[in-house]
Amino acid sequence: MSGPYVIRGSVSLPEAELLWRFSRSSGPGGQHVNTSDSQVELRFDLAKTEALPPVWKERALDRLAGRLVDGVISVRASEHRSQWRNRETAAVRLASLLAEASAPPPKPRRATRIPRGINERRLREKKQRSDTKRGRSGRGWG
Repeated sequence: MSGPYVIRGSVSLPEAELLWRFSRSSGPGGQHVNTSDSQVELRFDLAKTEALPPVWKERALDRLAGRLVDGVISVRASEHRSQWRNRETAAVRLASLLAEASAPPPKPRRATRIPRGINERRLREKKQRSDTKRGRSGRGWG
């Protein structure tokens, strides 16, 4: 692999906790597909890992609850002919998935009011447009 896959800041995926499984892929490769195990399945035990800070881990477990099987998250890659490139793709996908899932929640939106002047101008412009369109009708021409 090409090095540590950073989740966020100084936290990265620990190589020792990654479980790799390879199988034959149905993706591109022609007859090569029939002879090589290029599909990659990467599994990471999110429930038991000590690599993530407890707050991140709790957030990730909560947000990824639908994708977890016994606390383990699984990512597959079979887009490339090369097993190596599929390994890279799967690891990057897992790192970005964990980064997104462990991110802090966005700040709540502060409710703001539309200034009265802007609202009055909008209504005035609507009225002018309405008058213009009403003036185009043939009514009142005798």
